[in-house]
Amino acid sequence: MKKNVITKEIKIEGKEWEKCLDAAFKKKNKDVKIDGFRKGAAPKDIFIKKFGIESLFMDAIDGAVDNAYKKLLEEEKITPVCEPKLDVKTINEKECVLEFTFITAPEVTLGEYKNLKIKKPTAKVTKEEIKEEVERLRNQFAEIKVKDDKAKVEVGDTAIIDFKGYVDGKVLDGGTGENYPLEIGSHTFIPGFEEGLVGLKVGDEKELNLTFPENYTEDLKNKDVKFEVKVNEIKTRVLPELNEDFYLDLGYEDVKTKEEFEGKVEESIKTRKEAEIEDQYIEDCLSKASENMKVDINEEILDDEIHRMIHQFEDQLKMQGLNIEQYYEFSGMTHEKMHEQMEPEATKRIKYRYLLEKVAEVENIEVTDKEADKQADEMAANYGISKEELLKAYGSLEVVKYDIKMRNAIEVIKGA
Repeated sequence: MKKNVITKEIKIEGKEWEKCLDAAFKKKNKDVKIDGFRKGAAPKDIFIKKFGIESLFMDAIDGAVDNAYKKLLEEEKITPVCEPKLDVKTINEKECVLEFTFITAPEVTLGEYKNLKIKKPTAKVTKEEIKEEVERLRNQFAEIKVKDDKAKVEVGDTAIIDFKGYVDGKVLDGGTGENYPLEIGSHTFIPGFEEGLVGLKVGDEKELNLTFPENYTEDLKNKDVKFEVKVNEIKTRVLPELNEDFYLDLGYEDVKTKEEFEGKVEESIKTRKEAEIEDQYIEDCLSKASENMKVDINEEILDDEIHRMIHQFEDQLKMQGLNIEQYYEFSGMTHEKMHEQMEPEATKRIKYRYLLEKVAEVENIEVTDKEADKQADEMAANYGISKEELLKAYGSLEVVKYDIKMRNAIEVIKGA
């Protein structure tokens, strides 16, 4: 048995156990109808005579567990890190003996956690990256305009079309549409379809004789298909000019020239890259320091972390209007597969947590209420909420203090 596994027994007897049995009786008796008595009005001795004292045991245990658990934690000074295992060793009319198996934090032996000799790259921005970002911003603010009737469909345009597909002389199921907006060059349709529309004008009709690709659905792959297409309207994206109006739209009030704008873009890309490099550097440092330490993680701790991650995933699904059963159904995933898939990430999270807690302990990192209060104020301001709302979301000021302590431990490992 691992050193951090603690087994404790507690006996509930006498009046305390009698109170638990009485509470269980009152709960069960509400829904019981015994001949000669109104529903829920049968005396306890009559109830026991009919159903047996044993029928009260499970509910009595439920009523006893919370107090027994709290009592053990207080008396034995135990700090469990996950739900304890409960065994009923003895149960009868006079007493109940419960055995709790607690898992406390595992022993952590730090290895080298400073001077890890991990190289941190310097953020560099190329002219090509600046050019690409400028074009991305122009596309983001592009204006959609309808082309005149004499204009032709070009790559990048959106053609509003009617189409109908035929396979083996029959209308293709799901292969028809009216006023369908198709961006030419998006490769939304099968090869040859979008290319076949290039050069057409509004009102033009065309027959496209194509073949479904090898990687298409089983019933259609490699089959010939005929599409009858009519162009109803052509829309094009008009990119904004690089001028002061465009710079103002982006929030750059002090930018007047193309060179100044590109300088801002370069600065923005560099800031993003520096943040990415910093995140990766922290990850590399934590990974190396956790490899250097020794910690024996209990299976129960790992399972608890995986279940926490699954619950977080369920919350994300709910925000998308889905539940976990629907996700399993359309993804082919199962609870067991997800559990297995999440194990490496859960293991890493646990190791990082115990690493940082041990570093904070060894380095005597402490956070005062004043520091935590200041941090909470700043965070609340950033999120645009009150400090009370922030602390409610976090749970307490202690959680804020813990977060600061962990960040300070990271700074130690980074060597900052």
